[in-house]
Amino acid sequence: MNELLNGPFFFTGLCLIVYLLACRLQRITRKTWLNPLLVSILVLIGILSVLRIPYAHFKEGSSVIAMMLTPATCVLAIPMYNQRKILKQNLAAILIGTFLGALSSILSVTLLCRIFGLNELITRSLLPKSVTTPIAVSVCEVSGGLPAITVAAVILTGILGSIVIPLLFAKLKIKNSVALGITLGTASHAMGTSKAIEIGEQEGGLSGLAIGITGIFTVILSLLL
Repeated sequence: MNELLNGPFFFTGLCLIVYLLACRLQRITRKTWLNPLLVSILVLIGILSVLRIPYAHFKEGSSVIAMMLTPATCVLAIPMYNQRKILKQNLAAILIGTFLGALSSILSVTLLCRIFGLNELITRSLLPKSVTTPIAVSVCEVSGGLPAITVAAVILTGILGSIVIPLLFAKLKIKNSVALGITLGTASHAMGTSKAIEIGEQEGGLSGLAIGITGIFTVILSLLL
């Protein structure tokens, strides 16, 4: 058993199997709140707790997934390229939307942290919550925050955004694909973009571009504020 747990593929395979089953669960139930990533996290936590597997073993065994995080983010350039004409036509809207999104995210985090009396360390850890993980961790390290808190905030933000934003657009009867794509990418980074790609390639392309631009604005604003 110990040899299996210490192997290089056990936890990677476990993560993939749990995620695929979570995706199937959502397709069967058609419940948007059964987000595959959220379900996978809860199931994996339960497995580690029941089997008393140290997190250090899990982290080491699933390092292949972490290694693929940055290349997977780069793949988002494909729908961006396919939708390059629409991106050029809506460049002004994308720049304004992503800037205001990054600014409102940083200001709201700062304000809420002060209201709830959170210290500077926690505040700086939460500032990059709305950008994709590689950028968020880099911003956190430069500003002196805690990467573990940043990653948790990024995941939670992505999950909530990918669930709430499409529902909010449907409720408000907003059918503008440009607005939906920009909103998902700006507020929910890669998780929002994966949802946008499910909705349509145009939304996915706009969302993918919004991730990169929002990341740039977030880096600049977090250093200035």
